[in-house]
Amino acid sequence: MRTTSIDTVFRVRLKHLPGQFARLANALADEGALVGDIVTIRSGDDDTVREVTVETESEEHARRVVARVHALDGIEVLGVTDRVFALHQGGKLHSTSRVALNKLSDLRFVYTPGVARVAKELQRDPSRAFELTTLGNSVGIFTNGTRVLGLGAVGPLASLPVMEGKAVLYDVCAKISATPILIDTTDVDAFIETVVRVAPSFGGIHLEDIRIPDCYRIEDELLRRLDKPVMHDDQHGTATVALAAVMNACAITGVALSRARVGQIGLGAAGSAIARLALSLGVGEVIVHDRSPEAMGWLAGLGARPADLATVMREADIVISTTGVPGLIAPAMVRRGQVIFALSNPTPEIEPAVALEAGAAFASDGRSINNALAFPGLFRAALDVRSRAISPQMRIAAARAIAACAEKGEVVPSPLDAKVHAAVRDAAAATAREQGLAGTARCG
Repeated sequence: MRTTSIDTVFRVRLKHLPGQFARLANALADEGALVGDIVTIRSGDDDTVREVTVETESEEHARRVVARVHALDGIEVLGVTDRVFALHQGGKLHSTSRVALNKLSDLRFVYTPGVARVAKELQRDPSRAFELTTLGNSVGIFTNGTRVLGLGAVGPLASLPVMEGKAVLYDVCAKISATPILIDTTDVDAFIETVVRVAPSFGGIHLEDIRIPDCYRIEDELLRRLDKPVMHDDQHGTATVALAAVMNACAITGVALSRARVGQIGLGAAGSAIARLALSLGVGEVIVHDRSPEAMGWLAGLGARPADLATVMREADIVISTTGVPGLIAPAMVRRGQVIFALSNPTPEIEPAVALEAGAAFASDGRSINNALAFPGLFRAALDVRSRAISPQMRIAAARAIAACAEKGEVVPSPLDAKVHAAVRDAAAATAREQGLAGTARCG
């Protein structure tokens, strides 16, 4: 049941009678639901209270299952909780203080009058803001919600839970304080001006879920105007992790990276960035396909070879697809020995199991190629060395680090593996120093 996406937790009281839990399990099975975690909350003389997690395909399916469980005789439903909504109650973020405030005299140092000395010092030497404020450990996550992954143009407010999730990853993976900033405009110039005016609050600028072609112009203009790292994660975070997967796919299949033919199907924000980074790395050949001739022409100018879908599938050793079109790749198109990364979410262009059955040497989807492997460590590196940019060379170094952390048989490691983010940070920071980017960031 690949499309399972709703987790419902039932708290039920079961009488101590033979077959009670079996009745519950059978009812869930009859409704096509999957039983997940089962936790005993209390076991008494006459009954037991348990929490049972049930997975369903949709909200409508979940409602049917809830009604069925409520109708069971002898099983008392004490509560029903949607795990996702329960986790989001009150939001996923909370700002906390790094300093203690235990007695009245502490105010002299944390606030007035002592804080005035720090303010005057920053007026004298703005660069000290990196060490004396949160600036050196902060990222602003900017979006207008015009292209939220898997959802489309839901607008800024509806995108906030996604941005909060990004901020959680920054904190957990790289100890960076990240703040979602919602910009309620689809006007590119207004978006740019808003970021520029707010930018002094942050050490780095993370762009997220912005439609194309707006995202290209916004990023380019902010890179030109701001002396601090700016990165559109949908492009460059995804490309970094995809490149790591390409590196390990070559190792798994025995194809030298310098001779590998990489086929990129779909040249939106992620696809075009993947193709560009592969070209920067120097793979054997990058073959691209998109329904837009302009997009293919642009990549051709950078060194890629435009082709139709059939040609990409026939000639590429590694196929990466980011089209958002479920079922685009038919099993008959898969060439024996190919590597297939069908990255569109929530439904890929071809299911990995289907691609493997059709003869692929390796296949994966967007759940594995997770950009959370890249962006925390990349921004950690840029902030640590005070680089004004996250360069393509830094992203390639990060991709190599990610690839090196994968276990045997994997193309990328888990994004919850702490050593991955440390490795990305170290590799990207070293590259920034080699490029002379260290110390180039400016406050304000």
